[in-house]
Amino acid sequence: MAKQTWKPGNMVYPLPAVMVSCGDKEGKTNIITIAWTGTICTNPAMLYISVRPERYSYNMLKESGEFVVNLTTEALAKATDYCGVRSGRDVDKWKETGLTRGKANELLFAPIIEECPVNIECKVTEIKELGSHHMFMAEVVSVQVSDEYMNETGKFCLNETGLMAYSHGEYLSLGKQIGTFGYSVKKKRN
Repeated sequence: MAKQTWKPGNMVYPLPAVMVSCGDKEGKTNIITIAWTGTICTNPAMLYISVRPERYSYNMLKESGEFVVNLTTEALAKATDYCGVRSGRDVDKWKETGLTRGKANELLFAPIIEECPVNIECKVTEIKELGSHHMFMAEVVSVQVSDEYMNETGKFCLNETGLMAYSHGEYLSLGKQIGTFGYSVKKKRN
């Protein structure tokens, strides 16, 4: 297989497309779509989001020190895109998308997005100024999940929510299962 060499760049795809909700101490709230997000640590539970300082939500995040990562689904694709291409300086994204502000369990300023199947409440522990983006590292302080995706045994069926991913400028559905953790070394039953 022939290869081309490109200039250095981020080509780690696909990524989760998430809507991050945030708020300030005056009561203003906003939603920003972010693909630069991921897990940092299991214990304590930590994640990060990376945001450009010129974004409207940046000062809300920095001043309040909290945010909610709301997992998005195929049904929320249009709202997810809208919240990524319109600025909260110019429009009320809640009103324009029809999304519902909900109460976070542990946060004072950032609401959850009710329509999202998972809401991950976070408190900022550190901000790393890295260049074009600043990384907000945060501890997860609460997680809300939709009852709609709980099965009869009490298992949360996350993969039935219709999660979507972002890859190289496109939103994608996640597709079919190709294996489970550890399947490559699992002994076959006779």
